Amino acid sequence: MKRRGKIFLVDDDDLIVSMLSRALKNEGYEVHSDYGADDVMLKIRSAAPDIVILDINLPGRSGVDILQEVKAGLDTEVVMLTADDTAETAVRAMKLGAADYFTKPFNMDEVKIVLNNIEDKIRLRHEVDYLRKVNHELFEKEIIGSSKVMQEVNTKARKLIDSHVPTILVTGESGTGKELLARYIHRQMHGEEAYSPFIRVNCAALPETLLESELFGYEKGAFTDAKADKKGLFELADRGSILLDEIGEMKTSLQSKLLRVIEERTVRRIGGKDELPIEVVVIATTNRDLQEGVEKGDFRLDLFYRLNAFSLHLPPLRERGEDIPMLAGYFLNRIAAKYNKTMISGFSADAEKLMVSYRWPGNIRELRNVIERLVVLESTDVIMPEHLPKEIARQMAAEAPLSDEFILPEQGINLDDLEKKLIVQALKKAGGNKTLAAKLLGLSYDSLRYQIKKLSLE
Repeated sequence: MKRRGKIFLVDDDDLIVSMLSRALKNEGYEVHSDYGADDVMLKIRSAAPDIVILDINLPGRSGVDILQEVKAGLDTEVVMLTADDTAETAVRAMKLGAADYFTKPFNMDEVKIVLNNIEDKIRLRHEVDYLRKVNHELFEKEIIGSSKVMQEVNTKARKLIDSHVPTILVTGESGTGKELLARYIHRQMHGEEAYSPFIRVNCAALPETLLESELFGYEKGAFTDAKADKKGLFELADRGSILLDEIGEMKTSLQSKLLRVIEERTVRRIGGKDELPIEVVVIATTNRDLQEGVEKGDFRLDLFYRLNAFSLHLPPLRERGEDIPMLAGYFLNRIAAKYNKTMISGFSADAEKLMVSYRWPGNIRELRNVIERLVVLESTDVIMPEHLPKEIARQMAAEAPLSDEFILPEQGINLDDLEKKLIVQALKKAGGNKTLAAKLLGLSYDSLRYQIKKLSLE
């Protein structure tokens, strides 16, 4: 039998209480009942039901009064019972928040249908509340970083947000946090509590024909498979934000249509005639140099100028090393809580130094992945150097200046990388003179030339 919700039944008629309780229990409901005593509200609160079925005419007290108390203090739906054929009191109860009412005598099949509908409504409300909560948590409350470059990004972003500019371009290498910045802008621009749509479109992942129909929608019959009207993502993002991720990959034929939408703030569906007004913030991101794309003919000049009017550039992580401890701590706290491993309190000074010195070619995304791997795999309260991935220690070993006595790090080194670094240093010291560089390295001229060719240093 399907398990249903919890119902609290309040009626002074023994027969109705008995009949309803038996029928509802047979349907899988958990049923509690009372005859309308003075302490009925205490019992209702204690039971915490999903639905209260409440008689309007109770001895010594009006069911409408109890209804008002329930709606004022509990997240519970109420169905009223009345013997009044005119149902005027029940209609008044509906205006005060009752979900529905039944007139005695009532049909049990009708009762089951109404309760099913109310349960669906409760389930939908809980799903929406959950999705809103999850959605809310996806949006950052602040831009993390105290470095000068990030303070400049923060200041500029704040000005764009306060001015409610309708179009923003965010540039930066892959993994620098462009989407996170876009979500931050959306949240700040539309308010902490507002539930405004945020729609992300990956311009590189969808083929041109599909991307056009997804962005702008289509009318029934516009093409073979258009069986019904479909709203585009711009329409769905109305009164919210749309993120056009990797806009540099968008085909030029579609760029002209996008430019029209951005400038006119209207959308015309494929096969449609009407211009549909939209109110949406367009945030475009790219890791490409759009100016170079314009020069090559891959990106429209007019669209570039329109997007670039308000732009933000996120620097790579290697240019904001002082932010790494803050970011690492932020990720550690969130990921440790996610995996219920709050025993990990932080990083040792040496481990932190290694992370700050590492170049992070994958930027913030790589840092987050490293932290997640550490949280999942390591059983320690403090992250030490030996817990860090080998690529971090190897780079440090390769970049470390050599003393008279070279000591091999415990983590080991990549010999090819070290050899390459030494040859580069020798060539710099020798001013590019290979003969002198070979002497500095204790190699013959031919051996040095071979190593340069092998390591692609020519």
